Amino acid sequence: MINRINELKKMSFGPDIIGIAPASRFDANDPIFKILPETKSVICLAYRIPRGTQRGIEEGTTYYHYSTIAVECLEETIMPMMTLRCARILEEEGYIGLPQRKTQTIMQEEDSTNPEILYNHIRRGITQEYQMNYVESAAKCGIGEIGMSGSLLTDDYGPLQRYCFVLTDAELEPTPEFKPHICDNCGECIKACPGNAIKDKKKDPWQCAAYYAGANMSKNPFMSDHALPHREDRLEILSGKKQLTAEDAKDVINNISYYPPIMHSYISSICGHACDRACYVHLEEKGVLNKKFHNKFRTREEWVLEVK
Repeated sequence: MINRINELKKMSFGPDIIGIAPASRFDANDPIFKILPETKSVICLAYRIPRGTQRGIEEGTTYYHYSTIAVECLEETIMPMMTLRCARILEEEGYIGLPQRKTQTIMQEEDSTNPEILYNHIRRGITQEYQMNYVESAAKCGIGEIGMSGSLLTDDYGPLQRYCFVLTDAELEPTPEFKPHICDNCGECIKACPGNAIKDKKKDPWQCAAYYAGANMSKNPFMSDHALPHREDRLEILSGKKQLTAEDAKDVINNISYYPPIMHSYISSICGHACDRACYVHLEEKGVLNKKFHNKFRTREEWVLEVK
């Protein structure tokens, strides 16, 4: 059966990486055992984020490719389809296959947000004991390590992948645990964040949300010279130096929307996960990524606009 699961990589739109963790790698109180108490194995299906979807953001030209293809299409179409295929393989062998994907618009915390989703489309305060910790689960499945920004890093694609899971009561041959060796704590991810939202491997969700949506004028070619006229602290905000409260972030997001959102309430990202791009550039320059390209991703000095 493990061979059939690995064959998923050869299918159309199949995952780029498959990792399997035995249930023993998870704490007894982990949500996977509330979702499926009989869980014996956790299967992670990871998909690369094509470098091409970030070219427009890197050059400051077109921005919708990343949000529509690398975020929405993967999360809403490709990954759910492949978890179903994986579940069918397991059920054909007489085992449970339970697909798991992020519930993007539901949060347990009242005071938090998901930067990739329109904040006013998120339902808060709903018990989410049954939501997996995705990045930690992916690391336990042996496909990568967690870097300084909190992103998952893999040998092939650095931080450029998204992932989903299938829980099963089948005992499958596990992927060896990943020995961290990719992140060198260079701090490029922290320096690249246009809103200074990363601290101690965590992102301040509201700070991240405002600058993911484009609050830093120096990295937003669509920003009006007259943005946020009602804010006395506008220059501090537009330069990424202001520490925003949740209410500040909502006000900023409501007043900098120059690029329309896409289906399923996903934000059209202006920063395009600048932290991940900076990490990728650093790892590519070091030559540590297995997947090589004919040309480097960053070929010239980064552009910066005047804040005024």
